[in-house]
Amino acid sequence: MSKITVFASFYPKNDKNNEVKETLLAMVNPTRSEKGNEFYNFYEEKNNQGKIISFHLFEVYKNSAALDFHRNSSHYKNYRSKIEELLEKPREVKILNSIDSV
Repeated sequence: MSKITVFASFYPKNDKNNEVKETLLAMVNPTRSEKGNEFYNFYEEKNNQGKIISFHLFEVYKNSAALDFHRNSSHYKNYRSKIEELLEKPREVKILNSIDSV
């Protein structure tokens, strides 16, 4: 089984940066504690004036079962119930499968 990498991007509404940040920060420790999680880091992107324009999660799971476990966790379901209404546009999620060299 190959590792699964997830790259998710979030673009908050103008007045919702703090709420988006807090919602995503609440995911970090519980997700890192999941048995199948190997990497879970949270980033912010700022424009030239220092204003936050987006947040990003970079995640690595041991396999697809570990990602499924994550998506069925209470912290994931809680975040999903809150996040969409805080965003200017739908979140962008890329699921990447590692390519093992031959």
